[in-house]
Amino acid sequence: MGKVLIIGAGGVGTVVAHKVAQNSDVFTEIVIASRTKSKCDAVVKAIGNPNIKTAQVDADHVDELVTLFNNVKPEIVINVALPYQDLTIMEACLKTGVNYLDTANYEPKDIAHFEYSWQWAYRQRFEEAGLTAILGCGFDPGVSGVYTAYAAKHYFDEIQYLDIVDCNAGNHHKAFATNFNPEINIREITQNGRYYENGQWITTKPLEIHKDLTYPNIGPRDSYLLYHEELESLVKNFPTIKRARFWMTFGQEYLTHLRVIQNIGMARIDEVDYNGVKIVPLQFLKAVLPNPQDLGENYEGETSIGCRIRGLKDGKEHTYYVYNNCSHQAAYKETGMQGVSYTTGVPAMIGAMMFLKGIWKKPGVWNVEEFDPDPFMEQLNKQGLPWHEVIDGDLEL
Repeated sequence: MGKVLIIGAGGVGTVVAHKVAQNSDVFTEIVIASRTKSKCDAVVKAIGNPNIKTAQVDADHVDELVTLFNNVKPEIVINVALPYQDLTIMEACLKTGVNYLDTANYEPKDIAHFEYSWQWAYRQRFEEAGLTAILGCGFDPGVSGVYTAYAAKHYFDEIQYLDIVDCNAGNHHKAFATNFNPEINIREITQNGRYYENGQWITTKPLEIHKDLTYPNIGPRDSYLLYHEELESLVKNFPTIKRARFWMTFGQEYLTHLRVIQNIGMARIDEVDYNGVKIVPLQFLKAVLPNPQDLGENYEGETSIGCRIRGLKDGKEHTYYVYNNCSHQAAYKETGMQGVSYTTGVPAMIGAMMFLKGIWKKPGVWNVEEFDPDPFMEQLNKQGLPWHEVIDGDLEL
């Protein structure tokens, strides 16, 4: 049906490649590209499909991307590189007539700031080029938006309260490790929290607000209010929302390590001089921490991510909780990666599938909740991320 180019060969890219290869009726040709070609070759070897091609590209440079796109001629690019590289990849797509999908919004390298405005600014150019760009098609953002759209379509006339809840109850048996790129992860968690209420954004101190929430098959876990990018698009696309928040679980040992990292300056994202060499402390820390790709083998337990929604249907108040639990061991057995990479990579593949099937295909720049959620939800059940519903239960929030 179509040729796909995957940019990025980390944990998420590895899962995307595995899932794309499993759906050969849709993805007829596959190319994986990364700054380090040997990483792409290793992914192909693990999949065992010699027909998958690999290439080297530095996604910081539009001209390198343009050359690659012109050589490969993909129908869609799945961008699972770094969020800093979203705009260069989008530029290259416009220059070569290629459609685009990513899993995380753009953020500048020199400031940890999450906002869709940079990518939304491309809407008119993609429209005029007749190209589709699908933003934030991982789990959160991604499935969280699809869940919300599904709830709005089938269960509510008016969504009023939305809480996205993300629990990782797994144990990787490391003193300290992050489940995805340490640089991106630590930048995200150490920022101020933010949530939406009654038409305005309310800022909190980092990890200031927290409470115990009970997760299916896991039990109660201390959950912290963070800012997460999908809140920005969801309150725009569902204007009846009165309050929207995002919660994530952290263990006390993790938070203690994080506090020490911040206190000794290792979370800094500005350059420091070390023996005449300019280094960024957080990038150096990333180099010495465990690679998220290597956590899967000994990872036990599961993740639980979902949306807890309250609103009106036929004038009456109802609640709705839709979620997925993902086993780290099952994810590793299938793809060689842990559950956090799996829950991001599978939806990215499904989003590209929706595009190639012509279901999610319209010129412009779109967030996932702006498309029909039903065929995506159907594929989640088929592709390894089955979802469950609790109707009119206690949301705890």
